[in-house]
Amino acid sequence: MNIKSEQAMLKYGRDFAKKVTAPFVIELVGDVGVGKTTFVRGLAEGLGVKVPVTSPSFTISKEYALPSGGSLIHYDFYRLKEPGLMMDDLMEKINNPQNIVVIEWGESVAELLPDNHVKIEIEYGEKGREIK
Repeated sequence: MNIKSEQAMLKYGRDFAKKVTAPFVIELVGDVGVGKTTFVRGLAEGLGVKVPVTSPSFTISKEYALPSGGSLIHYDFYRLKEPGLMMDDLMEKINNPQNIVVIEWGESVAELLPDNHVKIEIEYGEKGREIK
């Protein structure tokens, strides 16, 4: 699938939200600036989150209340070579059946992700962003 604009990435996230019910774990893979957080913004909108979604690059995680209960938790492990204390936090959030968890740069926590998690790869291609 090719995504040419930020608006199209937001729409993809909103549409993807229609397929998501808690518990759910998404791993996002892609270079810096490819649109991972934009996807999460669209996902959050589609799930009914009413507050602005921002990148967790500096805070490592951000949590947003879902109207149905539970939370959308967005992690960015770009700055972590090892999860350390975040490993316990991540496992607690993943194991809560009401949560939807999105992880960027998840290589350091790959062994913690459930087998049934969804992996979305986003990369730049000739016709815009390509999603696999």
